[in-house]
Amino acid sequence: MKGKIVFITGASSGIGEGCARKFASEGANLLLNARNVAKLEELKKELETQYGVRVHLLPFDVRDRKLAAQALEALPAEWKNIDVLINNAGLVIGVDKEFEGNLDEWDIMIDTNIRALLSMTRMVVPGMVERGRGHIINIGSIAGDAAYPGGSVYCATKAAVKALSDGLRIDLVDTPLRVTNIKPGMVETNFSVVRYRGDKGAADAFYKGIRPLTGDDIAETVYYAASAPEHIQIAEVLLMPTNQATGTISYKKK
Repeated sequence: MKGKIVFITGASSGIGEGCARKFASEGANLLLNARNVAKLEELKKELETQYGVRVHLLPFDVRDRKLAAQALEALPAEWKNIDVLINNAGLVIGVDKEFEGNLDEWDIMIDTNIRALLSMTRMVVPGMVERGRGHIINIGSIAGDAAYPGGSVYCATKAAVKALSDGLRIDLVDTPLRVTNIKPGMVETNFSVVRYRGDKGAADAFYKGIRPLTGDDIAETVYYAASAPEHIQIAEVLLMPTNQATGTISYKKK
C-alpha cells in the first residue's frame, strides 16, 4: 500500500478515522474528506508526523455535489490518481417508526448514504477505469440485510449500498477494478450518538453488556480487503461482535 493514494469520505471520526490511521500506518498517502475542518487538520498533522505520509484535505459536505466536483477537479495533479476510494460517509438519525419519522431527517440519510456515495463513485471511478487500476470499498451495514424496528429508512439506504456495490461490480467485470462492500454489525462510534439525536446516555445504553466493534476493528477489515492480491476480489464482508448473531439478535450480559 506504500505510496498509493487512498480517498476516504467521512474521515474525521469513527470508521473513517480508523481507516485513515490504518492506511497511513501502511504507508498510503491520504485524501481525507469530512465537514469538521478542525478535526481533519488535527488528524493530518498527526498522521504526517507519525507516519511520514502525505495528507491532503477535502473539507466539504458529501451531499453538496457541486462543491465535491469542484474540490476533486481542483486537486493537484499528483493527487488525481486515486487508487482506493472508501465511501464511508454515512449516518442514521432517530429510531422512529416509519409512519412517524421526520421527513427532513430521512432526506439527510438518503442524501448522505446513497446519493453522496453515487456522486463520489461517478466522479472517481472513471479515472480508475482509464488507468486500469483501482478499488472501491463501500461501507454498508448488517442493516442492509434485513430491516429492524425503528430503522426502516436507514436499513433501506444500506440495502441500496449493497445493490449499488453489486451493480458496480457487474459493470466493472471486464476491468481490473475491484468492488467491496463491508457490512459491520454493532460498532461503537459517534455514529450511535447521532442515531439518538445527541443523547450519549442512550447510545451508551445500547452497547451495555456487550463488547461492540470499534472503528479500528472495521479499518483492519477494510485494509485486509484492499491489500489482497490483485487477482482476489473480496466482494463482501459481514462482521459482528462475537455476541451478535443478526441485526436484531445479540447477547448482552446483565
